[in-house]
Amino acid sequence: MAKRMKEKTQARKDNKDTRPCAQAKYIRISPTKVRVVLDTVRGKSVNEALAILLATPKAASDPIRKVIESAVANAEHNQGLSRADLYVDEIFADGGPILKRMNPVSKGRAYRINKRTSHITVILGTVKEG
Repeated sequence: MAKRMKEKTQARKDNKDTRPCAQAKYIRISPTKVRVVLDTVRGKSVNEALAILLATPKAASDPIRKVIESAVANAEHNQGLSRADLYVDEIFADGGPILKRMNPVSKGRAYRINKRTSHITVILGTVKEG
């Protein structure tokens, strides 16, 4: 049952992604609305992405900005990276749990309203000089 457990654990540690990242879970915005804003900052440098998000008049831009700033803080504090060398390598929004509500309609029926939530993930990369 516990055959090769130490080897498997060591292999998982060796293959672990070491890039700085941050997550925001249970954000009360639909993932499709979040993805519209995510597409504007994907692949940009961190400073450029934050400037774009400050000028974007969408509701999703504020939580995304906070997640990017958190990932930058993780990179600076945990790995000692410089803010100028970081860029948004991967950024995506997955669907979270759906809050199900009912709306009364005629003849005693009820229509369901889905209030969707998002999990936003940011993975930063470093610019390689070459």
